[in-house]
Formats: sequence, structure tokens, C-alpha cells
Amino acid sequence: MRYEQIESGLFAQNRARLSELMEPGSMAIVHANDILPTNADGVLPLVQNRDLYYLSGVDQEESVVILFPDAVEERDREILFVRETSELISIWEGEKLTKSQATEVSGVKQVNWTSSFDAHFHRLMPQARSVYLATNEHLRADVVVETRNARFIKECRDRYPLHDYRRLAPLMNQLRVIKDEVELVQLQKAIDLTESGFRRALEFISPGVGEWEIEAEYLHEFVRNRSKGFAYPPIIGAGKNACVLHYLENNAICKDGEMVLMDVGAEWANWNADMTRTVPVNGRFTDRQRDVYNAVLSVQRGSMNFLRPGVTQQDWRDHTIELMEVELIKLGLIDAEEAKRQDPRERPLVKKYYMHGIGHHLGLDVHDVGNAYEPVKEGMVFTVEPGIYIREENLGVRLEDDILIGRDENVNLFSKFPIEVEEIEDAMND
Repeated sequence: MRYEQIESGLFAQNRARLSELMEPGSMAIVHANDILPTNADGVLPLVQNRDLYYLSGVDQEESVVILFPDAVEERDREILFVRETSELISIWEGEKLTKSQATEVSGVKQVNWTSSFDAHFHRLMPQARSVYLATNEHLRADVVVETRNARFIKECRDRYPLHDYRRLAPLMNQLRVIKDEVELVQLQKAIDLTESGFRRALEFISPGVGEWEIEAEYLHEFVRNRSKGFAYPPIIGAGKNACVLHYLENNAICKDGEMVLMDVGAEWANWNADMTRTVPVNGRFTDRQRDVYNAVLSVQRGSMNFLRPGVTQQDWRDHTIELMEVELIKLGLIDAEEAKRQDPRERPLVKKYYMHGIGHHLGLDVHDVGNAYEPVKEGMVFTVEPGIYIREENLGVRLEDDILIGRDENVNLFSKFPIEVEEIEDAMND
């Protein structure tokens, strides 16, 4: 790993918190993600299962965690399994964790090789009243590839059909949605890296550069500072491309007079930043660009202030749409009288120019886990990302910051970023 090792106390604390939520006599099992194939003998880099990482800090394939708080023998209450290395593996793939290193990373005292998992699991199952198994229950998930956890669920239920099986996801979501201070430090590092990339891009952007070249400026800054790179595929869209919500081609030339939208985030130690900024290619806003930009900024700030403990995410979305309607009327994009006559639940006039949600949970996943129907709580982290997309003008503006929900007030984790029109122009023309 490139990042500095995180103190194992974070992961020990996470396991303890999960143990408190589990039913008496229950056992939880979480497997690492697979290394996915590409073509021929190619593979993608490992993207670790976030639940396993949250409980162990282990960023290695073929790892497994067993958590059994009421096991008869104390040593069986936390078990970590890691892949055993060999001379051949060390030559072709490099070093893997030793048992002592795995203990140092995770804080788990009993570490075994993954090859022994079946024997230990079979030994412990007769003690367990119920078993928590890991699934991906994110509302946006489209699971078309079978995971190691999914395969294990099938094998487990076939081999032990009379056990009581339970969903681990609700418990993990409940824990992960509230961020620990150590997590916030890692998240802020990802955000600070993103700021460095953004400032570098501001100095680089000018008429005639390619969207891909701007992408490269960010990547250079992230990797040189020991990040794995982007938290997600970056969106760099100039002109009409800024109106494509999930534009990923990044292959056009940025032209004089256009705005360029950059939806980019750095990864740090598996935590992720999520930023969007939209700036003029030539370094100066036109009057129209300034008006649209300030309208989005006004909505973002009003939306941030509304998102407080006790508010539901549906209330947040509805409030943001009301703010957006006011701004779109000011911009002359919709008619005030016609807006009064539209269905207040649908608001199709607003959604012509603002067609996506206002934000999402952020953390170990970019679209992090959390219950969309529960009220907002202190310690959650959200993105706030309103946008206005005027396709007939080839003009799209989106602004996105990440905020921590605080007890007395929210904390904007992007407070160091230039965002005012004058700040952007100054940074681009310094």
C-alpha cells in the first residue's frame, strides 16, 4: 500500500461496535472481493470489500473475517484469515501479509491462512445460533457479477440449511454511516489531495487544451502524493459535454468562451473525496455564465444550511427543488406563473434543467452506505451537488462540496477550495 498504515485501534473499535449490535450467540462472516478478470490473462487491481476493510484494515485479496462474540473459546471471537504466500507468489506478485503483520494491521490476535477457513468455520458453526452474511444492499447497486460473499452464502446455506441466517448489511450500514474521527482524518486527506489537483488544473486550463489533458493534471497530482488515483472515473466536460451527467469520454478540445465541468475526487487509504467545479476555459466568466454559476452556488448554500440533524433526505430534496425553482425563474428559464400551475410533487419545469438528486452519503464508498429513509444524524458526511444544465446554450454548471453534519453547525470539508467567481478568476489568471 502507498498510504501510511492506519492505527489498528480504529478497526478493533469497529469490530467491537458491530459485536454490540449482533444478536446473542451469532456469528458474522465477511469475505474479500475477488480480483476481477479483463481479457486473456489480464486482471484489474483489487478493490477491497469495504465491510471487510472497515472491520480489519486488510487491503489484500482472499481475506476473511469471522466475528463470533459469544464463542466458547475467547481466541475464536475474532479470527482473520489471509492468503499464505510462497516463493513463487513473492516473485510474481510481491510480498503478502505475514500472520504477525496481519495482527499489527487489524488488531486481531488469531490469524490463520485462508486455506484453513473451512476447517475453522465447520468447527464453529455448531456453536452459532444465527449467522450474519454480507450482501450488497445499496439502493443503486446493479449486481451482475457474483462475489465471493455471494458464493459463500450459497455454499453456507447448502451445507448448513437449518441455521438462522441474517443480513449483515443493515448493521454495517448503521455503523459506517457515522464517521469516526480517524475516518474523518483520512477523508480530509482525500479532499486535500483533490484541492491540490483542482488548483493545478486551474493553472493549466486554457483554450485549446484537451479534456483528457485536464484529467492527466489531476492524476499526476494524486499519484505523486501516494494516492491510488481517482476515487471514481473522472468527468471532464467542456461546453455541451457539461450537460451530460455521466460524461466519461473526456476527449474534446476546450474552446474559448466555454465552461468546463470537472467532477473529480481523489482516493486516500480507501476513503474518497467527491468534488465538482465548473470554470470558464479562458479564465473569465461571461455575464450569463456568472449568473448561472451564482444561481447554482446560491442553491448549494441554501441546501447545505437546510441539511441538519432530524431532516429527512426527501425533505432535503424537496427544499432544494424549491430553491432551484426560484433561481431558474430569475434566469428566465421558466415562467413564474407556469411554475405555479405545475404539479408540486413532479415540478417538470425545474427537472428540465436540474434532473438529478442533491447529494449522497460519502465515505469508504463514493456513494456510501446509509438508509435513505432515516433522518440525518450528527457525524454523517454528505455531498451537496446542485446543477443547472441548459442544453440549448451548451452550458452546464454543477458545484459539489462534501459536508460533515455537526451538532451545532455543519462543517464544509472543502472550506479551502476557491468557489466564488472572483476566487476562480484570480486563481486562473494569477
